[in-house]
Amino acid sequence: MEGTVLCAANHAPLTPISFLERTALVYPDRPAVVAAGHAAAPRTWRETRDRCLHLAAALAGLGIARRDVVAVFAQNIPAFCELHFGIPMAGAVICALNSRLDAAMASVLLQHSEAKVVFVDAALLGVAREALRLISQQAAGAGASSRVPTVVLINEVLDEPPPPSTTDRYYYEYEAFLGSSNPEEFLIRWPLNENEPIALNYTSGTTSRPKGVVYTHRGAYLNTLASVLLNDMTALPVYLWTVPMFHCNGWCLVWGVAEQGGTNVCLRKVTSAAIFAAVAAHGVTHMGGAPTVLSMVVNATAEERRPLSLKPSGRPVTVMTGGAPPPPQVLFRMEELGFLVIHSYGLTETYGPATVCTWRPEWDALPAAERAAIKSRQGLHHLGLEVDVKDPATMTSVPADGRTMGEVMFRGNTVMSGYYKDAAATAEAMSGGWLRSGDLAVRHAGDGYVKILDRSKDIIISGGENISTIEVEAALFAHPAVAEAAVVGRPDEYWGETPCAFVTLKEGKDAEGVGAEELMAFCRARLPRYMAPRMVVFVAELPKTATGKVQKFALREQAKAMGSISSSSSSSKKPGGSGTRSKL
Repeated sequence: MEGTVLCAANHAPLTPISFLERTALVYPDRPAVVAAGHAAAPRTWRETRDRCLHLAAALAGLGIARRDVVAVFAQNIPAFCELHFGIPMAGAVICALNSRLDAAMASVLLQHSEAKVVFVDAALLGVAREALRLISQQAAGAGASSRVPTVVLINEVLDEPPPPSTTDRYYYEYEAFLGSSNPEEFLIRWPLNENEPIALNYTSGTTSRPKGVVYTHRGAYLNTLASVLLNDMTALPVYLWTVPMFHCNGWCLVWGVAEQGGTNVCLRKVTSAAIFAAVAAHGVTHMGGAPTVLSMVVNATAEERRPLSLKPSGRPVTVMTGGAPPPPQVLFRMEELGFLVIHSYGLTETYGPATVCTWRPEWDALPAAERAAIKSRQGLHHLGLEVDVKDPATMTSVPADGRTMGEVMFRGNTVMSGYYKDAAATAEAMSGGWLRSGDLAVRHAGDGYVKILDRSKDIIISGGENISTIEVEAALFAHPAVAEAAVVGRPDEYWGETPCAFVTLKEGKDAEGVGAEELMAFCRARLPRYMAPRMVVFVAELPKTATGKVQKFALREQAKAMGSISSSSSSSKKPGGSGTRSKL
């Protein structure tokens, strides 16, 4: 309108860096970061901001420029929180690598990202050394030794110090690196444009080679706000880091805890005992994790559990879950223990959480089993984007009837900029003006809430019928002896493929004498006959990514290696199947 302007007075690039700057002023002496299980005193927000500024100045001293990539290879340690601010304050792009990478993949991603510097957690030094050796070997062959990144070693809250090495003297040490800079001569490099990159995150690679997803300052800022609001993270939360910080930058909550002036409780190794101990010791108000983390909690032994003291508001510990659809039985048991579970869903490509199963007060009156079933839905989009379920060929929305299946798609302000150095993959993922998730879902009548049925690659087509592996897994989880379950298709001469279940059993009396026939009969009593597993494989542990997602491609390979079920047994009208045990 006439008389309006866009200028420095009314427009500044959105960036999560601003959260740290504000909190350091508002809550300078509040605890910012503490290591669970260690005696070190918490660092305050004033100290944290000062250390981040030293870090940014030190990176600038190494010649790091705007848009240079700086990698981090670490577990959930206090320095990781600082790196999420210090690297962007230097104008650089943080590339948080999966802490469970092997050396070969770590070397591939370091080269693909063109990281100039890599911060290495000393607990992961063995893998990092080998990765750097592979990079150096390849660079020497190509005559490009400059491609080997500079290394900064983080010796922090270690249970066991790493073995010494003569090569370590060539590394910078993190604390000395921070102390080498003069922040008084450094000015924070605020983004000139809010669409500049802030992070490069690699997908988990459950279905293909990891792809580099580019986040912007604007997208990270907006998704942080949305995640904090929709997870009811009020001022001064105490957040337990059971979500890997490398995963979508901790679902953007590394920045979110700073936004709310909270305390980061860093946890190196996630176990049921460590979770309960940290909650009791630090007064944890919020935590998160994939359904595997929830399973740890509900399957904790009596010795591992601690009383859950309610927050001053009278509310229990809020647990944000996502990454895979949580079984209703696990949600029901979390509620029994006194946890408040909020179910979100998203992708690396959507900065983490993109939908939330927002709870309606009228549902409080429903029986517990019905409440858990509703809470297992993925819900509706949060405040930064739109979600729809569409026919991927026609791009028309499916009806909200709870039956018609389509692909989950997103568009909005918190969708990635694209895949780094892969324009073709970016165009394919965003064709039609929507980000295609690859997840198959329905929308429920009445509320329109999205319910994911499967990954498009995981759906089992048996005799022309679509079988949702998630529904079969939910039936298995309802058995009192089952700790974890994953279902894939096994080749079948008659039906094409039929469900094959991989199961881990709980320890204790509930699992005594439980066999494959019992589990298959249990499923047949709760599912249509064609959906029930025809094979149960007992395993000690399911293969997972570091974010807790089951690597179904590995299970599919094992099921395929078992060979095809013969037509004579498959075509029989009698319920049947078999079981085996595996050391997978």
